[in-house]
Order: sequence, then structure tokens, then C-alpha cells
Amino acid sequence: MASTDRLDHTVINVKFEMDAAETLFGQLGFTLTPRGYHTLGSINHLMMFGTDYLELLGLPDANDPSRKDIAERPVGINGLVFKTEDVDPIFERLQAAGFDGDPPKAFSRPVDVAEGQRDAKFRTVTARADVFPGGRVYYCEHGTPELVWRPEWQSHANGVVAIPEFVNVAEDADAEAERFAKLLATQVEFDGNGARCAVLDGCRITTLTPDQYASRYGELASPMGGRAAIFGALVFATEDLAALNDGLDAVDGLTVERFPSRTVVRVNDFDAVLEFITA
Repeated sequence: MASTDRLDHTVINVKFEMDAAETLFGQLGFTLTPRGYHTLGSINHLMMFGTDYLELLGLPDANDPSRKDIAERPVGINGLVFKTEDVDPIFERLQAAGFDGDPPKAFSRPVDVAEGQRDAKFRTVTARADVFPGGRVYYCEHGTPELVWRPEWQSHANGVVAIPEFVNVAEDADAEAERFAKLLATQVEFDGNGARCAVLDGCRITTLTPDQYASRYGELASPMGGRAAIFGALVFATEDLAALNDGLDAVDGLTVERFPSRTVVRVNDFDAVLEFITA
């Protein structure tokens, strides 16, 4: 049974190294949106696909205390975000599940478009931090989606068109997968390799044990570092795996393994495992 929820975006925390991250992900063949400045104090770049996207999130100043959820977390994949048209009933759902943290919050960032500068507006509500220890899990309500999904930002040299899978790793994978299933009002399913999955429309949340994670990604896997859970990898669907592969050798700071139908890239400075598969 697939969840009716859908993936909105995933987040890589780059902390105070946004310039380096912007350059590196551009070299990976992604088209990045211009730098955004949130009213919350954070900065970002987005890589927009058909209905979802990847966000690089950071802070402009190491002395800025406005976003402790960024400054005090390690670099790497730290956000899993689902879509909603209204965060208020989602907050009620989180309360009913015992997953609630802070109530919904609103923020914005200016966007320059042909008509002039406008504010992209958002409301979010987040599961309490101890529910999903691998990172931030939340829902996003887009008040102005037309300022986010724009055709000029949705075409990428590496051919990426979607994020069909998010890989989570937990010492207690059974319990972690059950929490995701509860959040998404679905049931845990198992794939052919014994991985636990919560299936959404267009994406699945896969929860692996540390051993399963090591088997899938080998030396490219991120270290658990004593943590109970981590967000282990992002999987991208590309329409041109060959073009992606052709460009990787010219990019510094990567560890790459190529397989017949997939390529795995470890972005070393940002502790992020990216897997590319054929769309």
C-alpha cells in the first residue's frame, strides 16, 4: 500500500561552505537556482526536477546563531521533506502520532523573476528531533510554487529528472521503518534484498541496517560515527547516465564507483552519498 504523501525535497547541510558546495554541484552537472536568503537567516541553492528537488542549505556567517539546526549538525544529508497543501492538519497528524515538535512556522525568501522581485513563501512543520534521529523530517507547504518550479531551472546537464529513493540507515531498522510508515500512513514493505521500504507516489523511503548499507555502498558509505541513525544516500534518476559519467573525472573531491546500470558518487567534503540510476 503506497502512501498518499509525496516527496517534496531533500536537503544537504553544507553549513558555512556554500560557495564550495555551489561550485561542486554545478560541476556535477546540476543547474542551481540563484542563491536564496531566507527570512530565518539561512541561505540555499536548489536543484529543481519535475515535482521534487535537492536543496543545499547553509549559513552565511559562522557566528550566526539563528539556525542551530544547521550550525550544530554535521555536514551531509540532513533533511527529508514531504509535500502538503496545508501544514495545519499535518501538525494535527503529528500530534496524534506523538511525533509533534514545534507548531507550524512561516518564512519566505526573495526571488528575482522577469516581472521583478517577489517573495517565495513557505510554511513548514517538523517532526520532533528525537523521532527520526538521522536528520530533520518535515512537511512543506508552498504558498508560491510558481516561484520555485520554473522551467529555466529544471533542465540539468547530468540528465537528472527526479529523486525516486531516499536511503535511511538505522541500528534498529525495524523500529525506524515502522515510524516512517506511521508518519506516512502506510505499511512497511520489503524489497528483494530485505530492505524495509515506505512507498510513496514516485518515491520510496528505504531503511537499511548498517550491514545492508555497507553492502550496498561499500567504502563510499558514510560512517555511522556512533549515531543511532543517519540519512545514508540520495538516489537520482537520470535520462543520460553516460553524460553524467563522462563529466565525473574532471571533478575534484569525489570518490566514484561505476556499475553497469548505476553510478555511486561520494561527495567527500560534504559527507554525502549520491546514487544515479537510469530513469
